[in-house]
Amino acid sequence: MNVSLFHRYHGLGNDYLVCHQSVAAQLSVEQIVRLCDRNYGIGSDGLLIDIDDEEISRVRIINPDGSEAEKSGNGLRIYARYLFDIKRVGHQPFLVNTLGGQVSCEVTPDAHQIIVDMGQAKFAPSALPANIDGDEVLDRPLVVGGHHLKVTLVSMGNPHCVVRVDKLDLALVQQLGPLIETLALFPKRTNVQFVEVIDRANISIGIWERGAGYTLASGSSSCAAASAMRKLGLVDDRVTVTMPGGQLAIAFSGDFMVNMRGPVQKIATITLDDDCFYDLQ
Repeated sequence: MNVSLFHRYHGLGNDYLVCHQSVAAQLSVEQIVRLCDRNYGIGSDGLLIDIDDEEISRVRIINPDGSEAEKSGNGLRIYARYLFDIKRVGHQPFLVNTLGGQVSCEVTPDAHQIIVDMGQAKFAPSALPANIDGDEVLDRPLVVGGHHLKVTLVSMGNPHCVVRVDKLDLALVQQLGPLIETLALFPKRTNVQFVEVIDRANISIGIWERGAGYTLASGSSSCAAASAMRKLGLVDDRVTVTMPGGQLAIAFSGDFMVNMRGPVQKIATITLDDDCFYDLQ
């Protein structure tokens, strides 16, 4: 009987399953959706597929709805920790390829903190993409569900719509997040962050992820939200992002090059045999 391994990790409560490409090759999109379901499968905020037959490691990021994401900050930190755990990398910086571009990762000496250079935050609507005129969309009015919002569009290699609010209301994130995600404005849908600026070094955010829904934490969302507030001149070059799941440290250099640092913890290694794969039908 064949046995397939899945490794489960979380970054601030945002959990992913990681598997080798040989395991993923046995799964249909429908089976991945079932696998990620918290009632009928193992349960997770997505599946990371390790591609190791190339010179530089590559990760595919599959959302719980079966769609594929270009980039994920928490996913990249988790993938980096996975590579460290299976001894493919050490503590020196290494490169990882994603659909959203190449990034540099580093596992710190205690192995629980992971640093990722997430690349450049881009503010052109075409980078998301978004069907809107102009070179940048910064604090622009947008009416959604009867609410008058101020939004800034950011690409971190994946699309983000950042909503600046005076007071963060997580219930409103869950109410308006799915409406914003699927606006015709965003032909590939979008991730959504509601942001409250606490001071020039701290922001609090609520997150609605494209293809995953409301999540406790998100790395790329933290980078996008901090980048938007930096672009608006509301924060400085070092920002602590607080989410329901915990905190990430974001730092800027050069022309909006974004560095992210945060924790990852391993939850379990899970084995599925052929019968389990059959039950995922």
